[in-house]
Amino acid sequence: MAPDVSVIGLGRIGLPLALSFADRGLRVLGVDKDPERLAAVRDGQMPFYEPGAQDALARVRAADTIAVTDRVAHAAQADCIVITLGTPSFSHVEIDIRDIRSALDDLLPHLRPGHTIALRSTIAPGTTEFVAGYLAKHRGFVIGEDVFVAHAPERIAAGRFFEEIGTLPCIVGGVGEASGERVGALFDVFGAPIVQTTPVQAELAKIWTNILRYATFALPNLLMMDCEQHGANVFSVIDLINRDYPRGGIAMPGLTAGTCLRKDFAFSEERSAAPGMLLAVSRVNESVPLFLVEGLKRRMGSLNGRKVAVLGLAFKGNTDDERDSLAHKLIRLLERELADVTVHDPRVATPTPPLEETVAGADAVVVAANHSEFCTDATLRRIGALAGGDALIVDPWNCFGAAQVFAYVSEHSALANGRAFIA
Repeated sequence: MAPDVSVIGLGRIGLPLALSFADRGLRVLGVDKDPERLAAVRDGQMPFYEPGAQDALARVRAADTIAVTDRVAHAAQADCIVITLGTPSFSHVEIDIRDIRSALDDLLPHLRPGHTIALRSTIAPGTTEFVAGYLAKHRGFVIGEDVFVAHAPERIAAGRFFEEIGTLPCIVGGVGEASGERVGALFDVFGAPIVQTTPVQAELAKIWTNILRYATFALPNLLMMDCEQHGANVFSVIDLINRDYPRGGIAMPGLTAGTCLRKDFAFSEERSAAPGMLLAVSRVNESVPLFLVEGLKRRMGSLNGRKVAVLGLAFKGNTDDERDSLAHKLIRLLERELADVTVHDPRVATPTPPLEETVAGADAVVVAANHSEFCTDATLRRIGALAGGDALIVDPWNCFGAAQVFAYVSEHSALANGRAFIA
């Protein structure tokens, strides 16, 4: 029996989406060229962590509503095809759509009237119309009559897929009204509101959702650097800005990263009317690792031969996703200072030593990801016991609640009574 929907790309967007379709009774064909990922799905094991995904995979395998293949052409067996391939940018701020174009080339000989293609990944303005034009040019299809094309952007946060797929409004930008209706009907299975718009407005909405977050987090990061320059406490200043003030609302600092935030500004910057503005935002966030290293050097002197423990490799707390994490940049910068770097992260796939081995004898401990496992009194006590009171803790997330980006273990201990820990 032919599948109801095919999902091309079984990454952190595509696989949870495929499982969600299958969990609602649709017959799903998942397509990916990674043999290890396909083998994991066939064996009933999630290749990455997403809350609720392992249980969903077990259910859909038991119901026999999902199958996987490495052949993109097989996706044409389904009437509806969802493309969730990565959309990187070149280093010179130019959008790279080679993966999408390659998938289209594989599909072209097998497409037939009645097919619906939904683009789910983040794409540059004009890409949906490009896809429609590509199909029309190479197969002579009338878009909106023979085949149907729309952009239905993914806006779900990492770690919240199964929570938000049924609640977040689903934006659908169809090339013509019929295309929007077809893709809207497909995603209506999740029960979330469907918001119809034009393709370019759907593309811009997704891009600027991420740009908004990227710029929002750049402000407190820049403030953190300003406070260091002027001898002020960033957490105190943020409290002064926000406390009982109707026009406050500045966020907390941290290592702002992840694949979506670090690259998606380029989708606007490529043809921006204000070139450099979003590059400046990027430079602020990208400068945080160097700021932390320079802060260590100001307090400790040379890092040559000093043991620096880094807690966290993921790009944010409580995820196993290391893609575009600034923790890796931080580690490289520390190594360039000839520091002896040790790393611990209990969530990522990269093997790391236990916490005790990582922090034992450390001269400094940097919290690079605010995992809930780290943000506890017990973890702070272990650091104190194994590294000593003279160890410098670098905590831009305020994970340990001391409201100090740079503070010694002894200072944290003095603040322990009444401190609220932030998970």
